[in-house]
Amino acid sequence: MTHRLEVFDPALCCSTGVCGPSVDPVQPRFAGDLARIRRQGVTIERHNLSQDPGAFADHALVRAELEKAGVACLPVVILDGRIIATGRYPERAELDAAVGLEAPHG
Repeated sequence: MTHRLEVFDPALCCSTGVCGPSVDPVQPRFAGDLARIRRQGVTIERHNLSQDPGAFADHALVRAELEKAGVACLPVVILDGRIIATGRYPERAELDAAVGLEAPHG
């Protein structure tokens, strides 16, 4: 089964969040984790609130989280129609487990 991962990022200056005067170290780590699972066949869609606000309004799960908690719920990470993280980016091991990948050995 091919998994579909959707990431609804807070307002970022660019699609990866790794630009600007102070880069959050979580951003490049998460971008690398996404690239890694994409190579394993996971379909990834990423939406940035500042560049694609319609995607947030159009997605029922994301809209409900925003209504409940405001932008503090972002990022919202959804795998196969199920929320797996809100307010934070999942760690690599968490992503691997969610998509059924074995953790690297060594």
